[in-house]
Amino acid sequence: MAQIGNVSANELLAGSSVLSRPAEEFDNDPTIEAMWAMKAMEHADIYFNILCSVDPKVLKLTPHDDVIYKTFRETFPNLKVDKINEDELKSSEGKDLWRPFCEKFKELVEDYSFGTLVRADCSDDYTEENSILTSRIQFYAIELARNREGYNDQIRHKFQPRKLQKNM
Repeated sequence: MAQIGNVSANELLAGSSVLSRPAEEFDNDPTIEAMWAMKAMEHADIYFNILCSVDPKVLKLTPHDDVIYKTFRETFPNLKVDKINEDELKSSEGKDLWRPFCEKFKELVEDYSFGTLVRADCSDDYTEENSILTSRIQFYAIELARNREGYNDQIRHKFQPRKLQKNM
């Protein structure tokens, strides 16, 4: 039986429906944390394969890409998106700047606060060292900027899509 950490595939399946429930209902349950991590990694793998296959300038991430990008660049006109400084996202000052931005999309973007991985350096693949856990709306904002501003163009030439592995 496949196992991730101390969690078996059967335990993950049994608990997968729990992911749609409000986070406030849970303590730091390692099973839930493992499921969230797996979901975030699955999303990262799929997104990276898309970047390896498609011109990022024509990639549509949400029905609201234009408003997300416009609001992002109005709010963060000088934020470097090619290499993200994690402190700009997670320091007290960073959180104070990002929180109002994220909340603007609470009703517009489904799962806007869902934990999502973003690459710190957009010229490289997702790795433990090159991944930052962000909210889904931060991921969209950063990746839309990278796609529209040409920073993700190099991925198709540098990497090949890889076969996705089933987690179960």
